[in-house]
Amino acid sequence: MKQYDEKDLSLKSFIVLSRASHVVEEKIREAIQKHDLNPTEFAVLELLYHKGDQPIQRIGKKILLASGSVTYVVDKLEGKELLQRIRCPEDRRVIYARVTDKGKNLMDDIFPQHARDVQHIFEELDETEKKTLISLLKRLGLSLKDN
Repeated sequence: MKQYDEKDLSLKSFIVLSRASHVVEEKIREAIQKHDLNPTEFAVLELLYHKGDQPIQRIGKKILLASGSVTYVVDKLEGKELLQRIRCPEDRRVIYARVTDKGKNLMDDIFPQHARDVQHIFEELDETEKKTLISLLKRLGLSLKDN
């Protein structure tokens, strides 16, 4: 194996991480698009499907999306009748997003396949390697969060 200095290792790590992330995201995008959704729409639906109603103002933070983009995605999903907006009775300024029955039925159909697709993508790694990957990526992300 080629010897790298610290700077080269950091650059190589960045390139490998970026390329791997791109390939993984592309595989997931291909699978999701078969259901007339883009990855952002799927992420919003998946959040609501698993976590229940969410204030629209908080969705962006949970799936790492700018607030203006959240409104656009919520509008698109509402137009497809996959979610609806619900006003909070205690605070009329707060609007929740809720998965409709049609959205729940769609996620009931496609989420199990999504989980299998993700499992297939990561089957190259054994359990220990997956745990190591999770630990290293968490550590890297958390180390940069407050910088």
